[in-house]
Amino acid sequence: MPSITTCRDALELAVRAPSVHNTQPWRWRIQRGRVDLFADFGRQVTATDPLARALVVSCGAALHHLEVAFAMLGWQAETDRMPDPDRPDHLATMKFTPRPPSDHDIRLAAAIHLRQSDRRRYPGLPVAAHDLRAVSRCASRFGAAARHVPDRMLSQLAAPMRRAAARHATDTNYLAELEQWSGCHDETTGVPARNAPAARASDELPVRVFAEAELSEYTDEPDSAHWLVVCTPRDNRLSQLGAGQATSAILLQATYLGLATSLQSEPLGMLDLREQIRTTVLQECAYPHVMIRVGVMPHAAAPLESTPRRPVAEVIETN
Repeated sequence: MPSITTCRDALELAVRAPSVHNTQPWRWRIQRGRVDLFADFGRQVTATDPLARALVVSCGAALHHLEVAFAMLGWQAETDRMPDPDRPDHLATMKFTPRPPSDHDIRLAAAIHLRQSDRRRYPGLPVAAHDLRAVSRCASRFGAAARHVPDRMLSQLAAPMRRAAARHATDTNYLAELEQWSGCHDETTGVPARNAPAARASDELPVRVFAEAELSEYTDEPDSAHWLVVCTPRDNRLSQLGAGQATSAILLQATYLGLATSLQSEPLGMLDLREQIRTTVLQECAYPHVMIRVGVMPHAAAPLESTPRRPVAEVIETN
């Protein structure tokens, strides 16, 4: 069984996972050779994510990060998702068997340190088709799919994104929540001002606008990001958790391949706009959980500062 020290080392990597507004809505329990993941519904951003879908997706991303971290440390995780039907906050139980790490395990774990949400415009540098296929394939292991939105369908994705932005611009509850969770400078949660670009009204597909955004764009060219929609055939907590694991796998593989990424979920918190995306972009074949921008950011672009995280001691308990 992994030691307490090994578990803490793995959790140091797991908490680097992305989460909605960087709320980090997870709790971990280490006991008797296993690790349990719990959703922290007290950190739900209700104006942004009224049904806590994005919260569970965020926890799924952290769960996959932890699986990757343990694999690098020489432990294969056996994960039981949603193990207790009477505890909706109990998202997963992990038990372990020793296994030497593979080169792939080591590369993915290294990508945890390198991955960042780069919300800037991506200039018109090509993403190799085989790289795009490679990152998309990562979703299938978790019962999810990553649908690439072709150029001819981007307008159908843009319409609900613009409607969501317009609604939020006049939603006082949402704006107050956004101010609480962004524009941060020294906090251990939230989206720092230094990591968010200003509003880009000219972009066909707008990204979420955060408070006090001060990140400079690399280019004035139109954004050339590819868009992936992470989706599942069912729409329940288990599917949301799997979508989060798939999202993490996609992000880490993209980082390993040298690609830039960021997440977008703004319209998915609104029932009618989520349904519009399911109908027009996914042809009613699946339920969308998160959208991922993928592109190439030149080496000459200014490096991003890391977003903050709470100390691991704040999010774990041991028995």
